[in-house]
Amino acid sequence: MSENPERSVVVERTTTGHFVATNTRGGSISFVTSSDADRYAEFTPVELLLAAIGGCTAADVDVATSRHAEPTVFSVGVTGDKISDDFGNRMTNLTVTFTVAFPDGEGADRARTILPRAITTSHDRLCTVSRTLEIGTPVTTTITDA
Repeated sequence: MSENPERSVVVERTTTGHFVATNTRGGSISFVTSSDADRYAEFTPVELLLAAIGGCTAADVDVATSRHAEPTVFSVGVTGDKISDDFGNRMTNLTVTFTVAFPDGEGADRARTILPRAITTSHDRLCTVSRTLEIGTPVTTTITDA
């Protein structure tokens, strides 16, 4: 475990339906509510969730495979269905699809061999985002004075 396991972001409203998330290192990403998504080329919170799943597992797999060969194609698609049922609004049928190709060569052959195991290891052990979703972690909400 790392020395400081806590991770955090601050989300601030900029205007109606528009928000900016900032991490402790100063990085930021803006996003909009789903009702504004069609008018703006920005992510919705659900799309950020899908990107987090894909980004987390892509990073794990890239580390494992690219040390052997640089991929010629490396794309990770993440899809799911947004539903509302007795459990509330949520995502179901989350699917992560890797499209990866390597050039010819001995290192590329090793990378191709490692690829399925790297994907499985990311899913089963390494990707913090998908592991958190699959295991199910309670979310606590609080209110503080402004």
